Amino acid sequence: MSDNRKTDAPIVHCPVFSDSSSLTIPTLRILKDDGTLYPDAAMPDIDQTLALKIYDTFLFIRALDERMLASQRQGRISFYMTETGEEAADIGSAAALVDDDMIMAQYREQGSLAFRGFTPDQFMNQIFSNEKDLGKGRQMPIHYGSNALHYMTISSPLATQLPQATGYAFALKAQQKNNCVICYFGEGAASEGDFHAALNMAGVFKVPLIFFCRNNGYAISTPAHEQYAGDGIAPRGVAYGLKTIRVDGNDVLAVLKATQEARKLAVEHHQPVLIEAMTYRLGAHSSSDDPSGYRNKSEEDTWRAKCPVSRMKHWLILQGWWDESQEETRQQHHRQTVVDAMKRAEKVPAPPLEDLFNDVYESQPWHLQEQQAALEQHIRKYPDAYKKTAWRFGNE
Repeated sequence: MSDNRKTDAPIVHCPVFSDSSSLTIPTLRILKDDGTLYPDAAMPDIDQTLALKIYDTFLFIRALDERMLASQRQGRISFYMTETGEEAADIGSAAALVDDDMIMAQYREQGSLAFRGFTPDQFMNQIFSNEKDLGKGRQMPIHYGSNALHYMTISSPLATQLPQATGYAFALKAQQKNNCVICYFGEGAASEGDFHAALNMAGVFKVPLIFFCRNNGYAISTPAHEQYAGDGIAPRGVAYGLKTIRVDGNDVLAVLKATQEARKLAVEHHQPVLIEAMTYRLGAHSSSDDPSGYRNKSEEDTWRAKCPVSRMKHWLILQGWWDESQEETRQQHHRQTVVDAMKRAEKVPAPPLEDLFNDVYESQPWHLQEQQAALEQHIRKYPDAYKKTAWRFGNE
């Protein structure tokens, strides 16, 4: 029977207290702000095809976020969250996976879903909660999910996906599959109890799992220095027995390299990994948030100069794989694609009312039958109050 306790630790005879200075975790950076590489940097496995796919996903997400935020302001949708400034974190890491690795996201990883092939129409159908929405209109906007693309449906409560990811990875190990799970979360979610339970279980059972923390500096309006006293989130991975690495989250090459190596550890050695990506949320937390109340423009401008999108563009141009004329063409293409998909989604009717009640049980129990009948009676009694919902009964 093995004993994981440090019984071989040095023995001292006077009190010695350790603190965060005892463990300093470096930050991996490959790409400079001007698009050049650091000397002797370890490059990820990337070719022109993959590089252009990543960058084109960047441009699509910028177009999607820009249009959807404007639509929320116009009252066309109720809610939205952008990932402006954090594109390299989720898109760069998703590019290191294979298509049937499971993605368990928080709520700011639409880029990883787009990289997997989620179409503009699928995005719009979810955001507008119409009858073509894969979630049947039951979720708020941006709570995407796709069984076909191995992307677990987003959940509103913070950090619930972390222990779920550990359990899913445990099943992959039991089934001896050559896959892993990547689980995204913010540094704010790392303050939840689910974080600690998930990492501890993953470390003990050695499951194929990559915990990916987007440390963007704020948990809504709470800055990092008010969230924790230690050196970020990375040291917690070491404490729980995980291989741990910290990367520049605005450097797509560093993110890609770290995740490629992390996947090897997870799949080939059943060694869970924690990646902490140091990035910054340039936009508001959500369409309901005003960041001017808790941070200043100077801070935002400092990080805007480290923009992951322009950083990668400079590198692509230096490689001879991109130029400004392509940039303008693709930007315009994505903007038009998003607008066209939005117009189509707005015309699709809402799901039938019974979709609020089905799928949970094989046969509908009596209490749900009563609730459905009561709701239908209520809507028929006050039809004018529900015109905007476009709810309809399945046989109408």
